[in-house]
Amino acid sequence: MLPHVNKLSPYFGLILLGLSFAVHSGDKPVLTVYTYDSFSSDWGPGPKIKSAFEAQCDCELKFIATDSSTGILSRVQLEGENSPADIVLGLDTTLLSRARASGLLATHGIDTSALKLPVPWQDDTFVPFDYGYFAFVYDQNRLTEVPGNLDALAASSIRIIIEDPRSSTPGLGLLLWLQAVKGDQAAAYWSELADNIVTVTKSWSEAYGLFLEGESDMVLSYTTSPAYHLIAEQKSQYHAAAFAEGHGLQIEVAAKLKNSPSPELADAFMAFILSDEFQAVIPTGNWMYPVTDVPLPAEFSQLVQPERSLLLNADEVDASKKTWLAEFNRALSK
Repeated sequence: MLPHVNKLSPYFGLILLGLSFAVHSGDKPVLTVYTYDSFSSDWGPGPKIKSAFEAQCDCELKFIATDSSTGILSRVQLEGENSPADIVLGLDTTLLSRARASGLLATHGIDTSALKLPVPWQDDTFVPFDYGYFAFVYDQNRLTEVPGNLDALAASSIRIIIEDPRSSTPGLGLLLWLQAVKGDQAAAYWSELADNIVTVTKSWSEAYGLFLEGESDMVLSYTTSPAYHLIAEQKSQYHAAAFAEGHGLQIEVAAKLKNSPSPELADAFMAFILSDEFQAVIPTGNWMYPVTDVPLPAEFSQLVQPERSLLLNADEVDASKKTWLAEFNRALSK
């Protein structure tokens, strides 16, 4: 499984459902972590992280999955101070302003000096647990002339599939990537790119599946996606196109809730995030980069290394996202 299957879902009944999560299993205390579904799935990093943490804490780690990082935040906002969650794990940098403004999160008190990120990080609420770069992935057996920048892509006849920025993390990542590169010219660029777009899907999984079925030449994904094919499938034809302007950066984070039912366990888990046991699972569990200096699989040396890491300020994203989404919708509806 590649990272981040993102969908939209209703929240009917979540509070009633959440009442069962605060109970204890036998005599062991329970730590409840809200995350997205691919993280906690059988093929994601969740099961190994659960086993490693439970071996240390003599507790039960319970992952409760929503369908996306946005879903995680929406759920705790709906539940408010009565949320049974101890930790939210899977928010990304586009959501930090909203999450902080909720008033539901606590400071972490974790030493983050060992972080190995492409950009500086200082934050007393959010602890990063992985990062990755958005990219267009292609099959070299089907596409031989690969664009080296955004303008070359728009000028080509290459067929691409992208995800909806309103429902998908990569889709929103592309919106912000183009904004970081094009600025005031982003709307005009969307109009130029529109002819290349075969379809806009609701989720990453739908987009990637269509690409693998041959419905497009390229698909919006991550620079780390080819590592999955190399390691899990022993297939070497999939690559990410390196763009000269740089690539949009995504950093995923965790935070503790102020009203955590198990605050001491929550503190222990927040510290555990930066441990080798947690971080070593990330490369081939979430198919992203770890945030500490744990060894990477040899296949990661074959991946595209962006020349620039493009990351917009979270407050700017929060203030302007509606305008940028409107530009995207206008360009693609023509």
